[in-house]
Amino acid sequence: MATESDLRTFGRLICAIADGKTMTREQACDAYRQVIQNRQPELQQGAFLMAHIARGPTTEELAGAWDALDRYDTAKMATEGTRRSCDIVGTGSDQLKTVNCSSPASLIAAGCGLPIAKKGARLVTGVSGASDIFEAWGVDLGAPLERAEISLREAGICYLPGEAFLKSGWARLIQNMRFTSAFNIIGPLTMPCGATDTIVIGAYAPGVCKQLISILLEIGFRGALAPYGMVEGLGPDEGMDEFSPCGPTRVAELRDGELTTYTVTPADFGIKQVAFDTIASREDCASNAAAVLDVLRGKDHGSLADFFCMNAAAALYCAGHAESYRDGMQAATSALAEGRALAKLKDLLRFQGRTDVTPVTDQV
Repeated sequence: MATESDLRTFGRLICAIADGKTMTREQACDAYRQVIQNRQPELQQGAFLMAHIARGPTTEELAGAWDALDRYDTAKMATEGTRRSCDIVGTGSDQLKTVNCSSPASLIAAGCGLPIAKKGARLVTGVSGASDIFEAWGVDLGAPLERAEISLREAGICYLPGEAFLKSGWARLIQNMRFTSAFNIIGPLTMPCGATDTIVIGAYAPGVCKQLISILLEIGFRGALAPYGMVEGLGPDEGMDEFSPCGPTRVAELRDGELTTYTVTPADFGIKQVAFDTIASREDCASNAAAVLDVLRGKDHGSLADFFCMNAAAALYCAGHAESYRDGMQAATSALAEGRALAKLKDLLRFQGRTDVTPVTDQV
């Protein structure tokens, strides 16, 4: 329990942040440690998180927050004998809600031969998060990390739900929060898998792209992409944390130790632009999971398939498995058409699936 002195010190920090003052990396680490470890009353925790995100965190502060999450709340999986892997994940809290994309994109990229250690969580502001989708397919979210280790090593794909590798603090917070915080930025950057050295991390706002890449550069990632997708005809603040088939996508990229920014369009992937309602979230998690499964099974060759493949293509390009987005798109489309993405879901369920249910891939 915090002492009266601790409470007052933390309260003064909240007031200072609300007044526009910044923290050092070490100060941010200590403040977020207190939140993660539940050392402050929930009222103070919420006030701190909102004051910080409202003022706008600096890169140094976010690095400190990441230090706290990595040091005090992240379990590490064994990676001996595992090839370098990539992650595809989003920050969430974006304005436009789509059918979950990072999950099928991960399976498609893995079907192309790129090892994928995918992190994810339950929904925060949308209809379904990655964990909700994988759970609907039969993945055991409560399985020990050892099963994910085996799956990645043997099948080149694993799913890492936050509940499995974040010890308590983040899970407690994310289950109860319905507002954007620094955890939306640093949560997807956690590193339970030490073999992961490339990542595609979708940003919830255009100004967050460079910030994400700056943190990843400081952490030591080999390569990274931070996309913010937009829809033709809508404002720049109405976007998605994925590469968009509905309009331009702003991208911040980390490659060879350098940060660059640019814009890509569906044409750069060799596909036509589509209307947003073709990829918009369905009414509930079950409908989203079914829509994705239809694509993986080859029953839907339309806009959703292109949406998933372009985000898989980005991972292939990021990890050096494709020379360009267009080359990555061709590889991803082939993997999907040939059933290799569905085969990866079968592999995942074989190693990380629940044993008390029939695998969704075996159901009609």
